[in-house]
Amino acid sequence: MSNPVGQAVLWLNDPLNWTNPGGVLDRLGEHLSISAAAVLLGCLVAWPVGLWLGHTGRGGGLVVLVSNVTLAVPTLALLTILPLTFLGFGRPSVVVALAVFAVPPLLANAYTGVRQVDAEARDAARGMGLSGGQVLRRVELPLAVPYLAAGFRTAAVQVVATAALASFVNGGGLGQIIRAGFGLDIAAGGGQIIAGGLLVAGLAMLVELVLALVERVATPRALRPGRRRADRRAAAAVAGG
Repeated sequence: MSNPVGQAVLWLNDPLNWTNPGGVLDRLGEHLSISAAAVLLGCLVAWPVGLWLGHTGRGGGLVVLVSNVTLAVPTLALLTILPLTFLGFGRPSVVVALAVFAVPPLLANAYTGVRQVDAEARDAARGMGLSGGQVLRRVELPLAVPYLAAGFRTAAVQVVATAALASFVNGGGLGQIIRAGFGLDIAAGGGQIIAGGLLVAGLAMLVELVLALVERVATPRALRPGRRRADRRAAAAVAGG
C-alpha cells in the first residue's frame, strides 16, 4: 500500500507504534490527562458562576458576553501566548488554554439549567422556609443536572478534539504523532499524519458516546425527552377525554 491511507493502516497495525516510548499508548495517556485537567478546571470556574447567576436571575447578558468572547479567541492563539507568561511551555499553559475553551458550554448550560427550573417548585421550597442557598442546593441544582451533564459532554468533546494542538507548545498528547509526521517528508510521513488524525477523531467520538450514555443515566427519567413527550401526550389525551 503506497497511498497515504494504506500507510496509515500499516502504521496503526504496527504494535511498536503503540507500545514504544512516545507511542500511541503514551500519547493517549497524555491526551486524556491534559483534557481531563482542562475540563475539571473549566468546571471549577464556570459551574459556580453559572449556577449562582442563574439562581439570582441576573447576569444573563454577562453569560452571553463571556461565552462569545471566549469562543472568539482562537485556542491556538492562547496556546502561543500563554507559554510566554509565568506558565511557560508545557502542560500548565495547555491546560489553562483548553479550560478557557471549555468554559462557554459549561457556563451557559449551568445558567440555563437553573433558570429553567419550574418557578412553582422554587416558590414551594421558599415557602417551606428554605434559604436562598438551600433552594439552590436542594431544588435548583438537582433539577439542573441534565443541563450540567449536557454542558460537560459538549466541553469534554471539544477539549479532546482541540487538545491535539498541544503539540505546538510541547504539551504532549496525540498531536505529537501528527507533528512528528509533518517532520518527515510527505511520502514517508503522510500515513503517520492520517493515523494521528484518525486517533484524535476516534477518541473524540468515543468520548461523545460514553458521555452521551452518562448524560442519559444522570438525567432523571421524568426529565428525559422521551418521557416528557409521553407525559405531554398523556396530558393531551386526558384533556381531550
